Amino acid sequence: MEAILKTSISTITEKAIALVQQMTLDEKIGQMTQVEKNSLTPEDVRTYFIGSVLSGGGGNPTPNTINDWREMVEAFKASARQTRLGIPLIYGVDAVHGHNNVYGATIFPHNIGLGAAGDPELVKQIGRATAVEVAATGVRWNFAPAVSVPQDIRWGRTYEGYSEQTDLVNLMGAAYVEGLQGDLSAPTGVLASVKHYVGDGGTAWNSVSTYDWISMDLWNNLGNFPKWTLDQGQTIGDDAILRKRHLPPYRSAIEAGALNIMASYSSFEGEKCHASRYLLSEVLKEELQFEGFVVSDWMALDQLDRDFAQAVATSINAGMDMIMVPFDFKRFIDTTRQLVADGHIPISRIDDAVKRILIAKLALDLWNESADKPAFFDEVGSNSHRQLAREAVQKSQVLLKNNGVLPLSPGTSSILCAGQGLDDIGYQCGGWTIEWQGKTGPITLGTTILDGIKNHAQGMVERFDMDSSGSNFDVGLVAVAEIPYAEGEGDTDNLNLNEDQIKLIQEVRARVDKLVLLIISGRPLIITEVIDDCDAVVACWLPGSEGDAVADNLFGVTPYSGKLSYTWPAAMTDIANPQGAALFPVGHGLSG
Repeated sequence: MEAILKTSISTITEKAIALVQQMTLDEKIGQMTQVEKNSLTPEDVRTYFIGSVLSGGGGNPTPNTINDWREMVEAFKASARQTRLGIPLIYGVDAVHGHNNVYGATIFPHNIGLGAAGDPELVKQIGRATAVEVAATGVRWNFAPAVSVPQDIRWGRTYEGYSEQTDLVNLMGAAYVEGLQGDLSAPTGVLASVKHYVGDGGTAWNSVSTYDWISMDLWNNLGNFPKWTLDQGQTIGDDAILRKRHLPPYRSAIEAGALNIMASYSSFEGEKCHASRYLLSEVLKEELQFEGFVVSDWMALDQLDRDFAQAVATSINAGMDMIMVPFDFKRFIDTTRQLVADGHIPISRIDDAVKRILIAKLALDLWNESADKPAFFDEVGSNSHRQLAREAVQKSQVLLKNNGVLPLSPGTSSILCAGQGLDDIGYQCGGWTIEWQGKTGPITLGTTILDGIKNHAQGMVERFDMDSSGSNFDVGLVAVAEIPYAEGEGDTDNLNLNEDQIKLIQEVRARVDKLVLLIISGRPLIITEVIDDCDAVVACWLPGSEGDAVADNLFGVTPYSGKLSYTWPAAMTDIANPQGAALFPVGHGLSG
């Protein structure tokens, strides 16, 4: 860890302890409080000594510009500097594949694609580029990387995981932490939040609890298929499985210098992770010797108990340090103050939590941070970052099947293109892009797959129309895509292609000599019904804003090199079944 800090961790800890000794109880509780940006004013930051503000998914200023982002963030930070002790505020965002809330930022492939690329150095560079774009807007804390080890691709967060295999997640997660944080004390140093501790990728189907005292739609299973059936559920297995499969990436991230970890909504052995003293204190802080702080997830404490005071006492005493209370922060502050006064939370636990938060802030050297627009401000969405994203797209493509049709010759006389995924940046980016759930359409700046095809092809390129008729084409390209989703909204028991997608493939097949299927998705989809109709199949994952780079592989400018980091099942019944058949195993990927 000392390699990433200009000042040793022991010296930083001494400074943090000395600062804690100067603080009042209200100042300490304020440091433990994190609030969503629409739920407070800069004046509230000063009045209540708030330690952190966040933008959730879609928590953007209006208009959503780089300048407005920086102005919004700096207004909160300026108020914190005016408090009695001038303890800096730290602003956090979900920049999970680039600074994805910001219009015009570089959007990198989601982690499932980076896992297929299998290149830790590339992931490190992406972390560094993301840090530069994040820090340019005044933000110094990123709620990433997810080091989940997803075991069931029905999970709506599968694409946030690098792989179903622990060893690959270890490498990629640590590389991202190193890249994102860099020299933490530098202006472009951004604190990583390693999440979600622990076991969130191993939950059982239909194991999610509901809470009649929480007024939210998230657990109401809205829509035409089951939602919130895996996300936030019960982790499968005993302590040995947890330690073998899910815990190692956190050890690797801590060794890489991580000073923040976000707890998981999920439960282990019947106990919520947010309430587990065993996991938060005994394993993480004592056994793994984690010296940073633990932050809760969005409203997660509300799930612990109908009695909010009991929920707060349970979590903080278990080892939670900073509480994400996005809305009613005053209730949390008043409740915690009373719990300390009544002896339900010892002041020693409060002091330890604040010390840990201050260690991270001191490592970031926030006291000496300039409010002026930095020289690297113009790096947001820069050509160099977009070129890095293009490289990631090229390396992440997995050629699943090829009967000699790929690579395409630029001189191919006629190409018939079909499918919404071909020319829609929103589909390419998926969830966690501009909005929490993502959105279809031209939601940000970038290029599409169709742009790339037209750039490479010298012959005729025509968009398919279901009502049209015409002569045969040499090659057909059909892109099937998942509608964007995030978290439990993407939990589903049906990963089969829908009727319209199957019909489209069949219609195009009838009009072309060779057919290439492109799959734009956050996880493997069931393609067994159509694979025999296809001469080539490519897993494009969620490539992000630089979709035209997909065509670099199609036309052989860049050879295919990606390998599956997840098992590709043959049928829905094979998912989460250790004896299930695999259409393609982990590690599969043709070259060409």
